[in-house]
Amino acid sequence: MQVHRIDHVGIVVKNASERLKFYTDFLGLKSIHSEELPERGIRIYMIKVGESKIELLEPMNEQSEINKFLESKGEGIHHIAYNVTGIDEAVEIAKKNGFQPLSDAPRPGAGGTRVLFLHPKSVGGVLVELVEGHH
Repeated sequence: MQVHRIDHVGIVVKNASERLKFYTDFLGLKSIHSEELPERGIRIYMIKVGESKIELLEPMNEQSEINKFLESKGEGIHHIAYNVTGIDEAVEIAKKNGFQPLSDAPRPGAGGTRVLFLHPKSVGGVLVELVEGHH
């Protein structure tokens, strides 16, 4: 596995259309992609910032995988994602080094990417996402 750059920073929000105003109207950035991931109960909005992105994560329903985070911590930074190649070997490399993957294999992510999350307790309190591919 090889890391190329920070892919994006994920931020959980209650209402993405309200929060988009800050990034587009105030900062002058462009929203480049939006997508619904119904199997995860998430609507995402990608905002380009140089070579990286900000990803706004909005729950679509009560069963959304980000609802617990939103209820306990409120809006805010959820994860940091690194763009990688060789994600298929990441699970074994992580386990060998004492880092806990949240799944046994990469799964489909936004925009046709493949993703793997590492548990925050095993990497210093930050939820880490590995992303292979481009949005």
